[in-house]
Amino acid sequence: MITRRASEQVIRKAFELCKKRNKGAPKDGKLRVTAVVKDNVLHGCRLFAEVFQQVGEEYPQIEKDSAIVDAFTQWLIGQPEYYDVVVTTNMFGDIVTDLASVLQGGMGMAVGANVGHSHGMFEPIHGSAPKHAGKDKVNPIAMILAVKEGLEWLGERKNDERLTRAAVAIEAAVVDVLRDGHPHLRPRRRGQGRSLLRGRSGDRRPRAAKLAQSAS
Repeated sequence: MITRRASEQVIRKAFELCKKRNKGAPKDGKLRVTAVVKDNVLHGCRLFAEVFQQVGEEYPQIEKDSAIVDAFTQWLIGQPEYYDVVVTTNMFGDIVTDLASVLQGGMGMAVGANVGHSHGMFEPIHGSAPKHAGKDKVNPIAMILAVKEGLEWLGERKNDERLTRAAVAIEAAVVDVLRDGHPHLRPRRRGQGRSLLRGRSGDRRPRAAKLAQSAS
């Protein structure tokens, strides 16, 4: 069920996030919030689109954009760089976030956040994958960045700069690995698998560990 109250909350969050990020879309640098709906068919989406326009009037510096969900899926694949922040209903969001995750390297890269007024829950968007447990082949970035998102959220709520700095350190470490194009793996003793490292110039300490220490 789509209600006015819930729609206003999530739409306002999208505009506030866009303003806070202050990065704009990669294509043109514009601050933009896109509402993904099916308001040509669904009554609930018509309400969502109406609330989107009403809330958007409070943010004149941010461009308001709307897209029908089926058309949005092709535009997302064809020109993802056009989008800055996207807001949609629960069902469509569940679908398009899986699609978007493929553009950044697959489900192993994407983070999911369920955030309310008082509580937050952060996880890899793919959820549990027990069939891959113990095989040392699953991308851990989504889990690592889920921790980053949780620390960032908690740091903002508690006004704790230590948590915020730790979140920044984790993200910087992930970017460092991706920039290199491959992880640094160090073999362990038999039966222990391998460990992911980000050392440089003979420094065998993980980059993330060093950054986290500097954040504490």
